[in-house]
Amino acid sequence: MVSIGYTMMSEQAGPRQLVSHVVGAEKAGFDFSVVSDHSFPWLESQGHASYAWSVLGAAAQATSRIPLMTYVTCPTFRYHPAVVAQKATTVQILSEGRFRLGLGSGENLNEHVIGVGWPAASVRLEMLEEAVDIIRRMFSGESVSHHGAHFDVEKARLWDLPDEPPPIGIAVSGPRSCELAGRYGDLVIATEPKQELLQRFDAHGGAGKPRVGQLPVCYDTDREAAVARAHDQFRWAVGGWKVNTELPGPAGFEQAAQHVRPEDVAEAIACGDDVDAFVDAVRPYAEAGFTEVALIQIGGDHQQPFLAWAEAELLPALRNL
Repeated sequence: MVSIGYTMMSEQAGPRQLVSHVVGAEKAGFDFSVVSDHSFPWLESQGHASYAWSVLGAAAQATSRIPLMTYVTCPTFRYHPAVVAQKATTVQILSEGRFRLGLGSGENLNEHVIGVGWPAASVRLEMLEEAVDIIRRMFSGESVSHHGAHFDVEKARLWDLPDEPPPIGIAVSGPRSCELAGRYGDLVIATEPKQELLQRFDAHGGAGKPRVGQLPVCYDTDREAAVARAHDQFRWAVGGWKVNTELPGPAGFEQAAQHVRPEDVAEAIACGDDVDAFVDAVRPYAEAGFTEVALIQIGGDHQQPFLAWAEAELLPALRNL
């Protein structure tokens, strides 16, 4: 049975709303939750980008059962890996062991703010590998000094350690990231239901480890309104463009998505209130071998109706996958 999660999407709601939403997700019966870690929204119509780690601290105190996870944090540009290690262990303590640290090589959309340029994907993956090694060493409680190709650490130590360190998930999109995830990750993260990603992850040491996917949906009793909202806020995601990691701001995504039509979005994203359509959207992840799928309900002001519907109809239906 696939575990079904809820996404606190920081690009479409403010910090207080995000915490309220995850409290509602816990009450509705979602199995876990994730939060995006952005400094910019994808499109200006989304309109938000609060600091995910403050939201996580508040969510840890406002909930009692639901697991929390970053989906995902880039530990190489905005955040130094030694700082990520401290943040992650703090949230693990606050949540009493419910936190998982999802990591990725980042997107220019979020990381450009520090003004150091955006290197090639191969360099970003080198940086991620070095960062994960630093974070794991700090999780062990040792005093870490490190002088590597990309990072320097001088006698860094975590003074507040949880009983168990947060499991580390690594986002994948191609062969090199799958190799890195298999070698260094406790779980794998992907946003497309591609079985080959999981096979490559398994081939490099990932066999038997959790695999977490994510899927946008747009619930509304008025399907046309759902399609319009999904097109307004999520048309950037249709097509799986390789430029998603490269564009530096919402204007670039506006331009890249200018030819995406509402009918294109309706074909790619489950919209409306047909439970079977939402189940069919999740099914490819289950068939590919994902053990967990986090849903994104599109529209920051449309979370509570979705949560009520999910509790009454959607979650019971998805339990049969």
